[in-house]
Amino acid sequence: MRSTSRWIPAVVLVVGCLINSTLTARRAESTPLRASVGTVAPSLLGAAAVEDSVDEAQRRVAGMSSYILRQYAPADYAPFSVYVGYYDEQHQGKSIHSPKNCLPGGGWEPVESGTTTVQTPSGPVTVNRYRIANNGAEALVYYWYQGRGRVAHDELRVKFELLRDAVLRGRTEEALVRIVVNMAGNDAASADRVAQAVVPTLVQQVNGVLPTF
Repeated sequence: MRSTSRWIPAVVLVVGCLINSTLTARRAESTPLRASVGTVAPSLLGAAAVEDSVDEAQRRVAGMSSYILRQYAPADYAPFSVYVGYYDEQHQGKSIHSPKNCLPGGGWEPVESGTTTVQTPSGPVTVNRYRIANNGAEALVYYWYQGRGRVAHDELRVKFELLRDAVLRGRTEEALVRIVVNMAGNDAASADRVAQAVVPTLVQQVNGVLPTF
């Protein structure tokens, strides 16, 4: 096990290089969305969305083509936010940034990490589950990658599938979907209840706007 784990960083590096070279060499035409990302989640759990925004500097770094960032304060659940960042194509300098890297950059540190499986109308999906902390504040994060006919959580597998689809189909569009539940005054079980209630609706609605594959 130890000798195998030594190779993982090298594998990730090689895959990243292959993706960059492949996507740079073969720039696919953008496949149009079936509807605007802005039509996703106007309300969730009985709460109307309150629009938020990503500041311009962060947006330039993230490089998404379109996005929503919305806050919700339902009566019977903890408050939470939803982010959907859509990339109409990915290539060197324009690709999805993993929340694993972005969250620590914002001062948030993981205190628990893993995955969880949620039932949706299309079947079960596995998503990343993180508890994060920053100066005494805590939040629960669920996130996943969605596009080109799949919902995925494993970032190495996501990279391989991006490379494969770029080579075989010339398709690289994808969305990052993230739910952040405020844990102030709430335990982990209550926060999970919120996120798990939201995941099925988000998966279905994001599927409804993404290009077919």
